[in-house]
Amino acid sequence: MAFYGVELTSRLLLGTARYPSPKVLADAIEASGAQVVTVSLRREAGSERGGQAFWSIVRALGVRVLPNTAGCHSVTEAVTTAHMARELFDTPWIKLEVIRDDETLQPDVFGLVEAARVLSEEGFEVFPYTTEDLAVADRLVEAGCRVLMPWGAPIGSARGLNNAYGLKAMRAHFPDIPLVVDAGLGVPSHAAAAMELGYDAVLLNTAVAEAGDPVAMARAFALAIEAGRLAFAARPLEPRDMAVPSTPVFGKASLGD
Repeated sequence: MAFYGVELTSRLLLGTARYPSPKVLADAIEASGAQVVTVSLRREAGSERGGQAFWSIVRALGVRVLPNTAGCHSVTEAVTTAHMARELFDTPWIKLEVIRDDETLQPDVFGLVEAARVLSEEGFEVFPYTTEDLAVADRLVEAGCRVLMPWGAPIGSARGLNNAYGLKAMRAHFPDIPLVVDAGLGVPSHAAAAMELGYDAVLLNTAVAEAGDPVAMARAFALAIEAGRLAFAARPLEPRDMAVPSTPVFGKASLGD
């Protein structure tokens, strides 16, 4: 799997917010095997330079950083945040979020496309947090995005894949674009289901960070993602309308009268 030419072996991208302690965060990242973690610029620039200790932890783990524009509600705010993140983290990667609704944290798809175009033209490698709408996805690809990150459900909701049909249609529509289910997953089976649809990776945060045992949950998600990907590659049996006997009847013993 590759994002913008960067080869990765792990298909789990992990968020870094809301963990009970820095040690739990570090242990969870190691248990997950994740090679990419998302980082909020707001955390790094927090009061009393609290972000410095956090940044030291992330660097010590040797993972790649994907800064995000979480909390941005306008194109201008998102673009400005992206520029600050590129300077601070020294990476062209940016997870682009432009939020419209504070209740559902649904993306503002119009602002998202505009911001993606501006950032792509300025040399950023954009990972847009979007919906499963194919028209919007087409616009994002036209704007320069080479990765798409549709939501499974609203951020932090733990509801799983609200529109599996739409996600499956997106996979079929973009066979050559890396697709990452981002947000709304709650348990490992949700991640396995996303991988069974043929998705390339999963990004999650809350389901691990707020679990009773974040380290164990991180490992559980890693295993589920591996299982789901193997299942997809094995070409699963399609659902059938009628029963089909699993035991062949040919050559079955016949008792005489």
